[in-house]
Amino acid sequence: MPVNLPTNLLRSFVAIVDTGSMLNASEQVFVTQSALSLQIKRLEELVQQTLFHREGRRLTLTAAGDLLLDYARRVLALHDEAVAAVSAGQFSGPARVGMVQDFAENLLSGLLAQFAELHPEVQIFARVAGTAELLGLLDRRQLDIVLGFAGARDPHAITQAPMAWYGNSDLIQRDVLPLAVLEPPCRFREAAIRALEEAGRPYRIAVETPNLTTLRAAVSAGLALTCRTRLFLREEELESDDLPRLPSVACILQTADTLDSATQRLAQLAEDTIRAL
Repeated sequence: MPVNLPTNLLRSFVAIVDTGSMLNASEQVFVTQSALSLQIKRLEELVQQTLFHREGRRLTLTAAGDLLLDYARRVLALHDEAVAAVSAGQFSGPARVGMVQDFAENLLSGLLAQFAELHPEVQIFARVAGTAELLGLLDRRQLDIVLGFAGARDPHAITQAPMAWYGNSDLIQRDVLPLAVLEPPCRFREAAIRALEEAGRPYRIAVETPNLTTLRAAVSAGLALTCRTRLFLREEELESDDLPRLPSVACILQTADTLDSATQRLAQLAEDTIRAL
C-alpha cells in the first residue's frame, strides 16, 4: 500500500522551511511549537527519512528534506487548485493575508475582526513580515493577499504616504545624527541613508533591529531618529531645516490570481481600510 502524506503535515514542513524556524512556522500554521514538532516527527516516520539537521534551534534540510520540499510545494499547489476548481468559488478558507508591521496594529484589531463577523466560517491565516518576504510568499502561492510598501509609482499602489523623521528633536543638533533602522532590506532605511548622504549630513547607525516594536521603543526612548510614516508613531513628525526631505512611499495591495468569494471580500475590506488610514 502506498504511504499517504497528509497535507497538514506537508504545510507545516514547508512553513518551517520558508519561515526559518519552528517559532515563526507555528505562528503561520496556527499550531503550537510542540504540536509542530510532533507533526514533523510523524512526517519523518511516514517517509522513513530525517528531514532536518538540528543544531540547537537551527534547522537545515537534509538531502531527503530538500527533495521532499519541491514535491510538497507541488502537492499543496495542486491540492488548493483542485479544491478551488471543484468548489467553483465557494471554498470558504483559509483566507491567507500578509501585512507589514506598520499595518498590523490597525488591521489585526479592526479589519480581521470585521471580516470574521461577516464570514465566521472562514479560517484566517495572518502573517506579519517585510514586504519583500510577503511578496515571495505570494509568488509561491502561500498567501492570498499582501499589504505592504513599495515605490511611489508602483502599479499596485492604493494610496501614498509621505515619509517623515521621528524622534527626539534634541538629537538633530548632534554633529553625527544617530539613526534607528530595521535590518535590510528596508525601504525606509534606504530612503533615510540616501537622503542624509545626498545632504552631506553625517550619521551613524545607533540601533539596528529586525523588529518594528524594538525600533519604536528605541525612538520613543530618545536613542535615535528614524524615518517612517505616520502609521509608525502617532506623535508629531519632526520638521527642521537641518533634516533632509524624504520621498513618499506607496501602500500596496497585491492578491493571488484567483480568490474565492470570501477572500475577495477580505481584499476589498483591506483596500478600504488602507485608504481610510
